[in-house]
Amino acid sequence: MTTSDSAQMSARHIMAAFADGSLTPSVFLEACLDRISALNPAINALTAFDSERAAVEAAQATRRWKDGTPRGLLDGLPIGVKDLQDTAGLLTSHGSPRARGNIPRVDLPMVARLRSQGATVLAKTNVPELGAGGNTRNPVWGATGNPFNPALVAGGSSGGSAAALAADLLPLCTGSDTGGSLRLPAALCGIVGYRPSVDVIAHPTRPVGWSAISVLGPMARDMDDLILMLRACHGFDAGDPLSCPSDPARFDALPDVPLSSLRLGISEDFGGAPVDPDIRATFRARVAALAPHVAELREVDLNIGEMDRAFDILRAESFLAGFDEATRAFPDDFGPHIHRNVELGRTMTLADRAWAHLEQTRILRRFNARIEGLDAILVPTSPVSPFPWTEAYPASIDGTEMDIYYRWLALTYRGSMSGGPVISLPVGRDGAGMPFGLQMLGPVRGDVGLLAAARSVETFFARDPATARPRPDLDALQRSTVDLRSIVTHPPVTNTAGGPEMTTAV
Repeated sequence: MTTSDSAQMSARHIMAAFADGSLTPSVFLEACLDRISALNPAINALTAFDSERAAVEAAQATRRWKDGTPRGLLDGLPIGVKDLQDTAGLLTSHGSPRARGNIPRVDLPMVARLRSQGATVLAKTNVPELGAGGNTRNPVWGATGNPFNPALVAGGSSGGSAAALAADLLPLCTGSDTGGSLRLPAALCGIVGYRPSVDVIAHPTRPVGWSAISVLGPMARDMDDLILMLRACHGFDAGDPLSCPSDPARFDALPDVPLSSLRLGISEDFGGAPVDPDIRATFRARVAALAPHVAELREVDLNIGEMDRAFDILRAESFLAGFDEATRAFPDDFGPHIHRNVELGRTMTLADRAWAHLEQTRILRRFNARIEGLDAILVPTSPVSPFPWTEAYPASIDGTEMDIYYRWLALTYRGSMSGGPVISLPVGRDGAGMPFGLQMLGPVRGDVGLLAAARSVETFFARDPATARPRPDLDALQRSTVDLRSIVTHPPVTNTAGGPEMTTAV
């Protein structure tokens, strides 16, 4: 095995190589750093680095493996952490001028769990400013380009994580999801993103602690790697009122679900959301390929309530809770997307909030009725193929004008409203030759069953090169001349530990 080959290995195969001595954490870290040096400038996926600490930790892990005393599931594995999530001693900017020198003193609990299992935090992954929107670009680090074409959008808000995984810069990365922030970039970059049920991964930094709209989750290149990461980071935290104590072995041995036993629903537009005709055609082709091999596949009506209005209110509530005071005191520190959301929240009343929470409950109950008897419901992840990153969002989709910058995310944020787990799988390319993502929606707290079903569906599509996970052309990527840092107006700075207290709404 060469050093360059090891950078493309799956996380589970890397861990197996550490165990049998054919690869060491120190050698693998060097392989990652070499690949990052060669490819990250073209996509700008990774931002702040902790290379010296990573080298020390890799050497320590190498000794532990040699002594037969590894520490946890991920001992010596370098990972990326989304730049909305605190990492002790490593710059966490949130893509915001306000936090461009913020060095937290402690890890976010999910990050602490990953470290406790031996993972090494090598780098932060790029985000939109304060996580707002589906296009990863901000005035601190610039934009993240899609590894299949750096001139195009990588999605957001976990765009840096998705792009880093697609280009094999790192084997695992963290993400978070309110309206699709895990799933959308996973789809546009050709990797796996998983929005778990709200109780699975503790999220004590959620702005409104009793609101289930925002969750944390893992991102990986395939289902088995994602499950490995989930095993390392799921769990309870008393600071998150919606997390629950659970069996530590909850995800250790998923059932083997035959594809032929699956009963699946389909909806190509999630109750009437605008979808580009080419995306519809690609979705239909994937459904047609799958249909002969499953027990049942039928259309499901997902017009289950006023999902857009309810999401608008719940999202605005989170932004108002997180940024109202700061945007009043320091308006120049925030970009237009943040101000737009906060201003929307200021126009809403207690009656609006009450209605939104009631409507979300009704949406959940209607979704429960639709998914009864089914293992999952299939929906496209993105309504469009990736577009130029210089465009904040698509102005219209199939003739429908977008009334606010996140409306194009309806296929994913409508899935958030049910509260159940959702996975986006890479299943080949769309008509434009870019990655195509397939969402699988499961019942509330049906995470184990959905993960098992998704692994079975992934295995089916992986058999055909036309529907398997696509890979970017790395030679073309290295030749890219796209300037992704042209929008930087507030470059990162080094600050004292702690920095300003920050929250993120998306």
